[in-house]
Amino acid sequence: MPRLIIALATLIAATSSGTAQGQVQQIEQASGHSAEMPELAMFGAFGIGTRMDHLASGDRTIGVRFWYPAVPSSSSGRAVYNHRRALPGQKPLQIAETGLAVADAKPIAGQTFPLVIMSHGYGGWSEHMSRLGETLASRGYVVASIDHRDQPFTDIASFAASFAGVLINRTLDQRAVLNAVLGAKLAPQIAENINPNAIGLLGFSMGGYGSLTTAGAALDPAAPAFAQLSPAMRAQLPIPDPALASKIKAVVALAPWGGQPGAAVWQDSALASLRMPLLVVAGDQDDVVDYERGVKRLFNAAQGTDRYLLVYREAAHNIAGNPVTIPSDADFPTIEFLTDPVWRKERIEMINAHFIGAFLDLELKAEESKSIYLEVPTPFANQGKWPSSFGQTWGGVTAGKDQPGYWRGFQRRWARGLELHHKSAGK
Repeated sequence: MPRLIIALATLIAATSSGTAQGQVQQIEQASGHSAEMPELAMFGAFGIGTRMDHLASGDRTIGVRFWYPAVPSSSSGRAVYNHRRALPGQKPLQIAETGLAVADAKPIAGQTFPLVIMSHGYGGWSEHMSRLGETLASRGYVVASIDHRDQPFTDIASFAASFAGVLINRTLDQRAVLNAVLGAKLAPQIAENINPNAIGLLGFSMGGYGSLTTAGAALDPAAPAFAQLSPAMRAQLPIPDPALASKIKAVVALAPWGGQPGAAVWQDSALASLRMPLLVVAGDQDDVVDYERGVKRLFNAAQGTDRYLLVYREAAHNIAGNPVTIPSDADFPTIEFLTDPVWRKERIEMINAHFIGAFLDLELKAEESKSIYLEVPTPFANQGKWPSSFGQTWGGVTAGKDQPGYWRGFQRRWARGLELHHKSAGK
């Protein structure tokens, strides 16, 4: 079997091998805020609306799920997100989640909000990160989450064709959606409330690959990832669009694919050309995108911009996506796809919301007060200092200005297992 096909088979096994014994019913999104979670994970003051739209992208039709600040409505029911996954030789996985958003709720008028384009991983779907999308909408963002509708496969040959399509289409889809939203060709009532000068990209895995390319990092056609593409397919790889990239003011890349030696889709000089602030999120045991030689390489090579690297120690690849309730009789592929071996997904979800919220508020809303959540006193949270006296109650207060030695917004001891690194442009 060719080397690239083996690598791709390994990737799909690690990231997309989900099955179920019947139906997996996701936990209903709760309107409250767990006391264990960091301060900025909470929902904002806006009501949340949602709607689904569709867009022709090349010879394909993709979906776009919007979440947006909306006029509260007590008479309308909450949206239910349904998704069915079916992989060759495995039982289908049926997922259903009741969100907080109200379908087709009236957008808030007279205000403008930043736009975040959200892009899922290979084999994912538009509501895979619905909780994050709803949280951002409640805090004053319009989120356009792409349903890339990756080509299904039944064998190695069709899998290779499917993945080749992803290499070409992730960035093209993101560009098409961004242009369509800005041109009010999608959800015009929502689009009129978007601030065109405050645009962010957020992508997980292959969505992160697409986001970095959309942001202006030129692909290397001679990269190992493209070696088995035909000349005609390599000619379809997206080239930089500087005019569109200049509109993007921030990028969040969760476990981004493409930096590892087996892929190496960008040269270091291309990564160094990025100019918008960057937040990279990863698990240090991620062997899908190779944390040590892939993710860290991306972070270090992006010398042209201010950037952060949030690390979940001992976490694997699945550091994005909603938490779910897994049946007790679920098989291992279901567990592997939906969870992490070490971290609770509820906790990952809320920590992501905390840091992504702080980063986007800082970069897209110019809320300088949010920088205190990113300027941690030590990059290794386990080394944070917040002493307690004998007999003192441990919890109940999140770290603030009176706890300068601890990560801002976390309960005492509750930032454990995290790292947050920062490098300024030029370093």
